[in-house]
Amino acid sequence: MDKVYSTEIKELGPEATEFLDAGMAILFQTGAPPELAEMSVLHEPRVCREAPPLPGDVLRVDAAKVHITAIGEKAWQNMRSLGHAVLKFNGEKTPELPGDICLEKLDGKRIAEAFRPGVRLEIDAETR
Repeated sequence: MDKVYSTEIKELGPEATEFLDAGMAILFQTGAPPELAEMSVLHEPRVCREAPPLPGDVLRVDAAKVHITAIGEKAWQNMRSLGHAVLKFNGEKTPELPGDICLEKLDGKRIAEAFRPGVRLEIDAETR
């Protein structure tokens, strides 16, 4: 498997859990402005490939494994430059916003339990 992205969650902003419970994770690299950090999952990227992930590739969060269903036109550029994307566990095939990465639908409680400091997030290319 080809590693597309690898990062470690460093902290959750005080409002991040509300978004996780709603099935969404707002990612920002550590050092984000405070008004963004308070709603975000802050992380430290370790591997970031130039080529974007594709639908069918896999996001691993701790023991959870979900497939990407769609990726917005700006999502990968934002991930590479700011460590920013909005992960939406909604199963949609078309992203609502250009910075969205849509994934298989998951229960918000399960998502909130998986996203915690020290957990690795990894995207693996399974489609090539």
